[in-house]
Amino acid sequence: MVLDDDKPKEACGVFGLWAPGSPVSHTIYLGLFALQHRGQESAGIAVSDGLKIWVDKGMGLVPTIFDDHRLQALQGRAGIGHTRYATTGSSSWANAQPVYGNAAELHFALAHNGNLVNTEDLARELGLGADEFGSDSDVAAALLVRELEGDRTADDHALVSAFARVLPRLKGAFSLVLLADDCLVGVRDPRGFRPLFLGKLEGDGGWVLASETPALDVVGAEVVREVEPGEMVVIDADGVRSLRPSWPETPEPRLCSFEYVYFARPDGYLRGQNVHRVRQRMGEELARQAPADADIVVPIPESSIPGAQGYAHESGIPYVDGFIKNRYIGRTFIAPTQELRRNAVRIKLNPIRDNVAGKRVVVIEDSIVRATTLRETMRMLRQADVAEIHLRVLSPPYRWPCFYGMATTDRSQLIAAELEVDQIREYLGADSLAYLESDAMLRAIDPQDPSGLCTACLTGDYPTPVPS
Repeated sequence: MVLDDDKPKEACGVFGLWAPGSPVSHTIYLGLFALQHRGQESAGIAVSDGLKIWVDKGMGLVPTIFDDHRLQALQGRAGIGHTRYATTGSSSWANAQPVYGNAAELHFALAHNGNLVNTEDLARELGLGADEFGSDSDVAAALLVRELEGDRTADDHALVSAFARVLPRLKGAFSLVLLADDCLVGVRDPRGFRPLFLGKLEGDGGWVLASETPALDVVGAEVVREVEPGEMVVIDADGVRSLRPSWPETPEPRLCSFEYVYFARPDGYLRGQNVHRVRQRMGEELARQAPADADIVVPIPESSIPGAQGYAHESGIPYVDGFIKNRYIGRTFIAPTQELRRNAVRIKLNPIRDNVAGKRVVVIEDSIVRATTLRETMRMLRQADVAEIHLRVLSPPYRWPCFYGMATTDRSQLIAAELEVDQIREYLGADSLAYLESDAMLRAIDPQDPSGLCTACLTGDYPTPVPS
């Protein structure tokens, strides 16, 4: 059983470091630890000493894969790291990243956040069948290898040039970090679906690339800026330079709106907006849009907590902790019977009966995807003798599959695609149910500029062509 099956799953987190003379692998480890929430299936680190590249990866969480002995074996001047949740390709060691490749006496490692929508077309072009490639990242690496084999100039300049020629052929969402023998590269797709930040270590300590700003904070790097949609940054001994590949379309920002709703850490910043404050504003908007006659406001931990704070502040209804979350349980739990599956939900989340019994409760949730686990959560509240449940959701109904890095490509599994709001309310056993309206969500994300966001999973309006 997957305990978080109500939540959209992120593709991964990426981290890159150029820091000669520093403990590169240990620093990358800390950065990956800060990005662990973006992927818990596998993790990996690749380092370069200028002559060779070493890759170490494994299944599971970052601290269960790497210890000091393994990190000490990864010595270099630069490196990249990755935490993965599978979108294209199965969850297996073979599909763990970084991906390694070599051609024309050049070596590289690649790590990818996002999802390509033309993977199968590219694989056929490479002569690969559906069972001959592991993931879209493998296909991207194979394209780079083929491009390098046609260029016999064996230096990192040739590799960067080859990478720039390959990138315009990739369609969909990608924030990539590439490690070469003697340089580090970061790039975002022309829509900027997934975030990527550039940071600088203190003094002459080096440069950092990361999916989120908290990963820069953890390693003591100052946030310099976001890598722009369609931009390619190259970091080497001469510093940082910016390149623009020849994209077939004009770069146009479309950052995933669910980075604010659920994926990103609340202490991070996206497009200059603090994620925690954005979620509070979502709660405030929801309180104005869908008030409830209730005694307390309760979040379903943890990403809903800021939204519940905002709802309570705007409505004047007291905020109360209604659940205790077990932070030490993994995502999966083997449960062969329905009764054990119900108990598995309680292992992760348990109501505080004295806080909720006899109360009319506004329950705040960030999103509803499949609703199976949420249904059990509502059942637990009923068993804790709540008087009424008024469920409020901090995002609009999730009705359309995502092809840009969330593992929701099967529309039949999305409850809002199959049922109307009142039918969902009845399925969940709530007394009332309301979702935040799209305009209000966008206004909460950025009151000054609510444009430049991808809402395809909510509206069906895809910024780029997607598979039928």
